[in-house]
Amino acid sequence: MEIYKRILGKFPQNIVFSFAYGSGVKKQLGYDNNLKKAAMVDLVFCVKNTEKWHQENLAINSSHYSAMKLLGSSWIAKYQEKLGANVYCNTLIPLPEEGIMIKYGVISEADLLADLKLWKHLYLAGRLHKPVSIITSTSESIKDALENNLLNALRCALLILPEKFTKFELFHTISNISYKGDFRMVFGENKNKVNNIVKPQVDKFYDLYLPTIDRFSKSIQLTSDADFIQDKSKDVAENHLLQLPKHLVKKIVINSRLKGSEAEILHQISSQDTYPSIVLQSLCQIVFKSSAWQSIKNIPTAGLWKSISYSWEKAVKTFT
Repeated sequence: MEIYKRILGKFPQNIVFSFAYGSGVKKQLGYDNNLKKAAMVDLVFCVKNTEKWHQENLAINSSHYSAMKLLGSSWIAKYQEKLGANVYCNTLIPLPEEGIMIKYGVISEADLLADLKLWKHLYLAGRLHKPVSIITSTSESIKDALENNLLNALRCALLILPEKFTKFELFHTISNISYKGDFRMVFGENKNKVNNIVKPQVDKFYDLYLPTIDRFSKSIQLTSDADFIQDKSKDVAENHLLQLPKHLVKKIVINSRLKGSEAEILHQISSQDTYPSIVLQSLCQIVFKSSAWQSIKNIPTAGLWKSISYSWEKAVKTFT
């Protein structure tokens, strides 16, 4: 954790929440997780005032930015907040004093809260379904939204999973929420990405989700052989559906092709055997759109050479 604190010290300090994630931070199959020799370290900085933060960062770390820095902090802030998943990324930033390379994304507190609560993009909300290293957290609003985000991830997984499932299947399903439909999984990511994330971290996932699982004690039981059994009754399914994030619910209602009020449609869906596929279809649509637009958005923020280099590294993963 000390290395992340040192890295954070190189940036403007009006950051209300930050975390490190990815193969350079958390153990994944196929990677050397000695940090000094690991894959690039991915960081996210959540800030109160986007324009002010970029203005200060341009003064401190101008070299991190592509030619877009010539447009100024106001334009950069608008580009961040109006397009894609509301994240501005600077990538392939060398930190020779630490012997590592980093990529960092910047998002406003308001936009992160919206993604955690509504799942409009499922971009950072999806990353936060999995174990990450939280560096700083001073926002109570974000803390509450993070807990609710895990709750909704578990609800989704329970709707998709059968009556009986293992810990690995549970956390694989949760992790797959933000990868199923991801534009980059077509070309640019290892096809075993989800398996590689979950398999070495089942215990970490369990620690992360145990308080949330305990809240479902009436509908989920852990068996003697360490498998889960859940109540798949219509009433329980309807309750899960009604409490999902609003943007996902809207997608589910549209994809159901049923008529009536939102509550009436969810009531009808809960009695159908097809509701797991409708939930999956709706998740895929959200993830595909946000991941595709964010990938396009990242090209000018990285610059041509870095975009080619980063894309090549990702493409290699597709075939390895």
